[in-house]
Amino acid sequence: MSSTPDRGRIVVVGSLNADLVVQTAAFPKPGETVSGGDLSTGAGGKGANQAVAAGRLGGAVSMVGAVGADAHGELLRSAVAASGVDVSSVAVRDGVATGTALITVDAHGENTIVVSPGANGTLGPADLDDAVLAGASVLGLCLEVPEAVVVDAAERARAAGLAVVLNPSPFHDGARQLLPLVDVLLVNEGEAAALLGVAEDATPGALRDGLAALGVTRAVVTRGADGCVVVDGDSEPVAVPAVRVDAVDTTGAGDAFMGALLLRLADGDALLDAARFAVGVGAFAASRAGAQASYPTPAELTAFLR
Repeated sequence: MSSTPDRGRIVVVGSLNADLVVQTAAFPKPGETVSGGDLSTGAGGKGANQAVAAGRLGGAVSMVGAVGADAHGELLRSAVAASGVDVSSVAVRDGVATGTALITVDAHGENTIVVSPGANGTLGPADLDDAVLAGASVLGLCLEVPEAVVVDAAERARAAGLAVVLNPSPFHDGARQLLPLVDVLLVNEGEAAALLGVAEDATPGALRDGLAALGVTRAVVTRGADGCVVVDGDSEPVAVPAVRVDAVDTTGAGDAFMGALLLRLADGDALLDAARFAVGVGAFAASRAGAQASYPTPAELTAFLR
């Protein structure tokens, strides 16, 4: 599954963070101190994760973002580039720190994350050159960068004929104004509940109706160990089962799903087929530690799914 000239190119506009990760038996309660394992530093950020996931699977990907002129910034640009992603549009800012994510992982592989945006917060419309969009097929967006650049990127991508895929995470109400600019919405069940006002275990039909009321006709709602629900136009929503794994670390698994979805949509796959592929990629990521470090190559994914 190597990149070929006829493979659709992907543009990701989003965040790059240094992930500072510590393992602990259980999350601390408010006011409580708990012991953890060794601190590790890795490459992360939702945008970078999504770009790396697609790049490692053979996609042609361009990343647009910003890092600080510091050691973490060097780490991130190098790590993203090593996955075959074009980082020429990742700006390096003087006088501002690279974005940082403080991550705690418990014994069940679940995580809590606090993000300090740093240089991500400086990203603006001027950082996206129209030449990056020219000839691309799909734009991937998240909400770890300022809303102004997300809106601008979506508008310019639509005008250039790209399909716009939005993962509105971390979720906030400003995501609603983006919906008219979105071709495919990717949300987890918690985000779907907040956006639609439905229960997290809402039926596929309730999800479809809630999305339709907001003008969204194509969406994937991920449900962790329960797979995902695909809503595509007037067709009946389809529940896609998960690939069962013993979760080691769910950090970045949702981003792996997004990157895989972008890859297959850029290849021209139907949304349902793209989501089925993405379920396997997300499961692979959850079965290994770290974010970008847990993303598969095509050969690794094939062996995992046998």
